[in-house]
Amino acid sequence: MIGVIATLRIQDGKTEEFEGVFTALAAQVRAAEPGNIAYQLCRSRTEPGTYKVLEIYADADALKAHGASDHFKAAGPALGGVLAGRPDVEYLDCV
Repeated sequence: MIGVIATLRIQDGKTEEFEGVFTALAAQVRAAEPGNIAYQLCRSRTEPGTYKVLEIYADADALKAHGASDHFKAAGPALGGVLAGRPDVEYLDCV
């Protein structure tokens, strides 16, 4: 299994919009990606406007399918409009 932690920093005043877009994306990921085991948005308690996405995929093919999915690509412009910079993405090997 492959784990992913994506850190997303959101522009001031855009957190509600971000959460709406991401909630819709997460529902699509869970419904349409059988290789996705977990896809959970978490808000930082210590860094305002900072979120972490905790993701687990069955294998490299499932991770690749996520990035290539129509719903992920469609969410890109909306997410890009609220992010305060590029996401910081860390890939992990699950044990």
